Amino acid sequence: MAEIVRMPKLSDTMTEGVVAKWHKKVGDHVEEGELLAEIETDKATMEFESFQEGILLYQGVKEGQATPVDKVLAIFGEKGEDFQPMLDAEESQLEDGSPKEESDAKSDQALVTEADKQAASVESEPAPEVNASIIHMPKLSDTMTEGVVAKWHKKVGDKVNSGEVLAEIETDKATMEFEAYEEGLLLHIGVEEGQSAPVDSVLAVVGEKGADFKALIRHFEKSSSLENKESVAQSVETKAATSTMAVQSSPVITVNTAQSNGRVKVSPLARKMAKDKGIPLSALQGSGDDGRIVKRDVEEYVPGNSGFSGPLVEKYSDVAVSQMRKTISKRLSESKFSAPHFYLTISLDMDQAIAARKAINEQIEGKISFNDIIVKAAALALKKHPKVNVSWLGDVMRSYEHVHIGVAVAVEEGLLVPVVRYANAKSFQEIGNEVKVLAEKARNKTLQPHEWEGSTFTISNLGMFGIEEFTAIINPPNACILAVGGISNVPVVKDGQIVPGNVMKVTLSCDHRAVDGATGSEFLATFRQYVENPITMFI
Repeated sequence: MAEIVRMPKLSDTMTEGVVAKWHKKVGDHVEEGELLAEIETDKATMEFESFQEGILLYQGVKEGQATPVDKVLAIFGEKGEDFQPMLDAEESQLEDGSPKEESDAKSDQALVTEADKQAASVESEPAPEVNASIIHMPKLSDTMTEGVVAKWHKKVGDKVNSGEVLAEIETDKATMEFEAYEEGLLLHIGVEEGQSAPVDSVLAVVGEKGADFKALIRHFEKSSSLENKESVAQSVETKAATSTMAVQSSPVITVNTAQSNGRVKVSPLARKMAKDKGIPLSALQGSGDDGRIVKRDVEEYVPGNSGFSGPLVEKYSDVAVSQMRKTISKRLSESKFSAPHFYLTISLDMDQAIAARKAINEQIEGKISFNDIIVKAAALALKKHPKVNVSWLGDVMRSYEHVHIGVAVAVEEGLLVPVVRYANAKSFQEIGNEVKVLAEKARNKTLQPHEWEGSTFTISNLGMFGIEEFTAIINPPNACILAVGGISNVPVVKDGQIVPGNVMKVTLSCDHRAVDGATGSEFLATFRQYVENPITMFI
């Protein structure tokens, strides 16, 4: 008897999954435990093994498409078995799982508008039989809503093999390589380099030479929701002709290096940095392999003196907002205007912390920083004050037993927050080494989703920039963030005498929906004890 396999819930926050790749096709015999598909969740792309044995009769989700958790992923059964009644039964179920009553159906029918009828007619229109497949803009991070094509690695007419890098796509958090999961000729490019497009829109079409991909795109656009109708009205033919023309006639930038063969060799990050800074690639000398322009070449570029002494004029340039900056803007705005912030500031005596750091660094290879001490102290304090280690989720407040500290890292386009997991159980040196690796990945845009997700508390340290004191906006869904200033050498009163001292100010921003003033103050008191007496962190 035929059996339905549903979209699995492969992570605790997953609500829908994208089939990145099918490893079996309709008609194949599948053994229990065989790899059936690769499914992209909100956190990673994971292999999904079949727990059924039989013939794969039906695939409910095409490659590149998404479907909610628990919806039909596939149907298994015996060869030739009629599975259509199972699909009909699925479609007739209400959200609560009960069949529709006849009266409800009549009532629903009466509410159908002309627009609904048009949409229904489009949905019932069969897809054209074309030997080509649409590759959709992928969802490469949990918060990604649109992507920018930073670079195409293939051009129209090129042969594309499954697993080859097709393009580099800039998400809201990183620039990531996107591998093709289809095989064939690249027939159409739907998004030009430097342009953005929503998740699931047409990124490219791959198929056989001469395939009528325009019909495939037209059907896809007609099947899109009515709210995208204006974009549907754009001519596919014009779009396709523009794509082809851009590839065939795009100018080749030349540089004065013989090894470049007339073409600039530049890393995606360096290209974007140069664009943001307004530096022409022809002005840069590459120091990478084979003269490749890399990040340091852009950072070390010094404009030449043109000797111009003409009249002064007002000038400005508009730089497109990156996906990362858009997301930072959205998330921080939502945090600031939805979470009622309040702030608690204390001054810390850092004399013993300075002495402890010096003594530790004399005994170990490498060096620990004051930030490592702060992360450890905060983690231990959170274990003693779990009411601060929480998230406000609307109807519930989640209290965490584990302590994952997010460490804010400044990158060129904003801020990323990689996570040190189980920080309370790690040594200063382990924390320091992990932060260094994560910070470097953040700056190189190579952080993976599992490295920036899951923080329960965040620390933002601007002390190295000479900032004495500041307030930070809470990083949702955390309830608190600790803003750390620099150490100042100032006069202090000890035992009734004015003596030189080392003072550091920290400010705790709290979401008043989840954390009260007394709760935050108690946490800071314990945090102060650990920082001012580092030996207590070893007890």
